[in-house]
Amino acid sequence: MKALVLAGGLGTRLKQRVPDLPKPMAPIAGRPFLEYILDRLILGGITEIILSVGYRADVITSHFKDVYKNTKITYAIESEPLGTGGAIANALSGLNVNNILIVNGDTLVNLDYSNLIKWYLATPDSIAIVLKEISDINRYGSIIVNEGIITGFHEKGQTGHGLINAGVYLISTSIFNNYSLNGSFSLERDILQKNCSILCARAFITNSYFIDIGIPDDYEKAQYELPKLIPLYN
Repeated sequence: MKALVLAGGLGTRLKQRVPDLPKPMAPIAGRPFLEYILDRLILGGITEIILSVGYRADVITSHFKDVYKNTKITYAIESEPLGTGGAIANALSGLNVNNILIVNGDTLVNLDYSNLIKWYLATPDSIAIVLKEISDINRYGSIIVNEGIITGFHEKGQTGHGLINAGVYLISTSIFNNYSLNGSFSLERDILQKNCSILCARAFITNSYFIDIGIPDDYEKAQYELPKLIPLYN
């Protein structure tokens, strides 16, 4: 299976720490954060990775070029910001695959992707989302699950423990055919939340390590946590 990494993020909240770099290229212990993500995809058996790039795309393309650790790298270029949904639709245009793994470029989940893919392909529905249980959902919002199916979304601002979207999806590439969305749009708001009862997205709940480098505190935490991380999977 191919993997698509959404790597076009500007990284506004990290500007003071990481000036003039796309967020996925923020240095973590001397390596771009994006390398840590790609390493785990490759460990999981992914043989081709598509990088969706926008802001300072040249930084990413010049670093990874066409091959990274014997894995083919291709690029989907955003000429303007397209949001998560628009970026995915742009990357899938002309791509001849039935299913694809999608990963956010500013979060890392220490998953065994080979097991995740096997789980999905056993009953390949239109979409499955990886969820992570955390102690405080305030920053992320939360997702409601009933018997393995996602039944609702709560916006940011609530407190307490709950399940959050970990930024990893497995989708049927035909999913966008059902919606007349063009240009910039959000996968989360414009498709998943608005069509929750129709999509019946499956939940893959993991206890694996998760980090989002989108705010300075977690970016600093990543500096010492990620170098010590070994591929332990749940």
